[in-house]
Amino acid sequence: MRTLQLFSASALALIAATPAIAQDASAPAAQEEEASGNEVVITATRRNETVQDVPIAVTAVPAALLENAGIEDIRGLEQLAPSLQSSTGQSSATGTTLYIRGITTAGDNPGFEPAVGVFIDGVFRARAGVAISELPQLERVEVLRGPQGTLFGRNTSAGALSIFTAQPAFELGGYLEGSYGNYNAFELKGAITGPVTDQLALRVDGGYRKRDGYIEDVNADRSFNNVDRWYARGQALYDTSTFSLRLIADYYETDEQCCGAISVVRGAFAPLIEGIAAAQGRDGLYTGTQRTVNGLPTTVDPEQRRMAASPNRDLSERVRDWGISGEINAELGDIKLTSITAYRDWRVRRNQDVDFSGIDRAYRDGYRNELTDFTQELRFQGSAFGGVLDWLVGGFYLNETNKVHDTVRVGNDGNRYVDSIFNALAGPSFGGSVQFFGSLGTAPTPGAVLLNPAVPNSLAAYQAVYGATLAPLVGCFRTAAGTAPSGTVPVATCNALGYSGAPVAGLAALAASPLPGVSAGQGNNNDYRVKTNAFALFTHNIVNISDKLSLTLGARWNYEKKDFTATVNNNTGSCTFFNQVRSGNTAAVQYATLLRQLGLFNNLYLLACNPAINSEFNGSYAHDQDESKITGTAKLAYKVNSDILVYGGYDRGYKSGGYNMDQATFDSVLLGGNGPQASDLAFGSESVDAYEIGVKTQWGRAFTFNIAGFYQKFSDLQSLVFSGNNFVVQNVDSTTSKGVEVESIIQPVRSLTFRLGYSYIDAQYDADNDFAGTPLQGQEGRQVSNQPKHTVTIATTWTPQITSGIRGLVHVDMRYNSEVNIPSNNPNPATGRTALYNPGYALLGARVGVQTNDGKKSLEFFVENLTNQYYHITGFAVPEQTGNYAAYPGLPRFFGVKAKVGF
Repeated sequence: MRTLQLFSASALALIAATPAIAQDASAPAAQEEEASGNEVVITATRRNETVQDVPIAVTAVPAALLENAGIEDIRGLEQLAPSLQSSTGQSSATGTTLYIRGITTAGDNPGFEPAVGVFIDGVFRARAGVAISELPQLERVEVLRGPQGTLFGRNTSAGALSIFTAQPAFELGGYLEGSYGNYNAFELKGAITGPVTDQLALRVDGGYRKRDGYIEDVNADRSFNNVDRWYARGQALYDTSTFSLRLIADYYETDEQCCGAISVVRGAFAPLIEGIAAAQGRDGLYTGTQRTVNGLPTTVDPEQRRMAASPNRDLSERVRDWGISGEINAELGDIKLTSITAYRDWRVRRNQDVDFSGIDRAYRDGYRNELTDFTQELRFQGSAFGGVLDWLVGGFYLNETNKVHDTVRVGNDGNRYVDSIFNALAGPSFGGSVQFFGSLGTAPTPGAVLLNPAVPNSLAAYQAVYGATLAPLVGCFRTAAGTAPSGTVPVATCNALGYSGAPVAGLAALAASPLPGVSAGQGNNNDYRVKTNAFALFTHNIVNISDKLSLTLGARWNYEKKDFTATVNNNTGSCTFFNQVRSGNTAAVQYATLLRQLGLFNNLYLLACNPAINSEFNGSYAHDQDESKITGTAKLAYKVNSDILVYGGYDRGYKSGGYNMDQATFDSVLLGGNGPQASDLAFGSESVDAYEIGVKTQWGRAFTFNIAGFYQKFSDLQSLVFSGNNFVVQNVDSTTSKGVEVESIIQPVRSLTFRLGYSYIDAQYDADNDFAGTPLQGQEGRQVSNQPKHTVTIATTWTPQITSGIRGLVHVDMRYNSEVNIPSNNPNPATGRTALYNPGYALLGARVGVQTNDGKKSLEFFVENLTNQYYHITGFAVPEQTGNYAAYPGLPRFFGVKAKVGF
């Protein structure tokens, strides 16, 4: 067996203190036997230290636990780390977010960058969705809680997730693993590794996974949220006693249908949707079995995981992701050098049924997002003054290009849906039925009703037919339309109401006829690009004041420049009338005046010319912003004795600003705005001041107990919020996350391990925020949505010896989340609950099997979500459907069998 001398805080350093690197590729469990949980070596400070010796709140998940828990991608890690949480919304590729200590950057918008940085083998992954690819065999995962800006850099204001994959080995080895389960789940993966020379080793990993969807479409013979993906990965490791080079190339691909959302709460527009769909032989919103939840009798039973979608639309999502990286570790005398160079190219193409119903109101077709990143990190480290100072300095560079091609389209039911809404809301006031776009047969327009020639032209007649309030409006409008003589209502009165005292050419024809509507397939073809260049210089130093007392001081200078360009092109026919109003067409302006006074204009505008497809916003845009920030850390650690470490410290974190790559954020002149400007899409950076104290204890290999308390104050926290018709970015002035985290490992004998975790997280928008007039109105002083206050994790692994060469495996893990409000509406003042809500629930997973002592051969039966617990992953108020709320359902029970053969 060969011991590698791996330097600095690189991915290669993960086992420099153990001989595990020489183990073959098939035996992570055997590796775990070599080190108990409290001896796992991590590189959270870019140095080789055990978990118990690092003055940082970190959860280290070793290889054996990852395998026993069946972790397939980073979203599964939350089952083992209480302060980590994941969420997936409209897209697995672009809508995945990670929380640490209640803080995240949520939203299905590729312009948003994460608050939790993800690093795989030392390479920064620019978005959480980019990092959720299938994981090959792992060495370990480190969950670093709290700001990590000094060493890990940009966009780690909430924390960092550092993943280390298995390296090439200098002994021939490999494995082949296959599994089959319910929902026709099938997986095959494997690896082979071995030496080419005494100094060069290679490794190849690959895998394929497929599973049927678990959300049924009641309008078609299909299901959503399936899995169909594969990956291939090759590595080369060249190592001498003073130099090592690790090269990695990987490719990943998916072709899936994701992500389905089920209707949970139904509002006033639900019958309209049902009616439009029923006329075409479809379900509009799947009702299922009715039941009352949280006092809402209109809630359907979500546990059936069934939804209604338009049969001619799908949720196709295809990802292509590849990258290369090279890591150099070299010993230059007494100085250690680490260089990590990487290039990644990630792209996704998506379709989406964006009305989340069985009618064909709107959809996306051929949406594309392309993200390319070049990163370079260089670090030097060493010691001085006889070991008193352990110093590290470095630099980082990022060049990123983020491109989006957006394609929101109006479907076949676009005009019909808008007309149905106004017929239901305004029809009774206009004699029983009314429409704007002529999709409801002979129903009149509001203008036609008011111009009805059967009503005599006198104020008394107007009052008798239309009421005293509307009578002056009707008379003035008729006069402007030329169907009533001037003076029927005093000219001064009409002028005061905004009407001409003389006939306006074309007004009568405009008001009496349907407005120009939208044709199916019309919408936008928008292109956005953000070019980012980021530079950083950093230093991280440990001063060993004595054998027991150490002081850590670090600082990082961050500079970032973003250049934004966009081309917006909408051809929405139903925007025609509103464009005429905006351009000052006299007839259109007079008709708009009437519609405003009737209380119809704004809603008609937002529905017929939705901000996502509003042709007012057509044009080319350019903007840029740059910022320079200093982040840093200061920590004091005291080793009471060999078993107890006490520490406390301060961290300053930062997350860069950016651009919301969505035209719906523009403001409109017709709604009181100043019109579209590139700066409308820009949002500012966020920062955090974090304080933490902690105690880490251990008693041999049998027991560890770690506790940390934290207080984090965020300024200008970036939040993507729903404004009723579109999503906008809101920088929240002040947000506080505070709490306590407890972790313990109990290993009474080598074959039995208990891993326990608990977190109390009080993450709130501060009460002194003023959210009046914003989408967050009423949320002051409330817990951040979808963040439980209490989380408990338990993972138990028992590997009893059955024969001299065979041992058993019994693994059970559990995560309990306390009750949470799901993003939807403002909480009910009486209950404190939102329309979408998760009561406290537990998720259990288990594995039972046998394996050889060396871990090379195994047979296991597994189950995930053992009790088939239903929960909402997240949710939202459905756009254009007042009172309707949808949710993304959690995974159902999965079970199956897995076998592995290694050599």
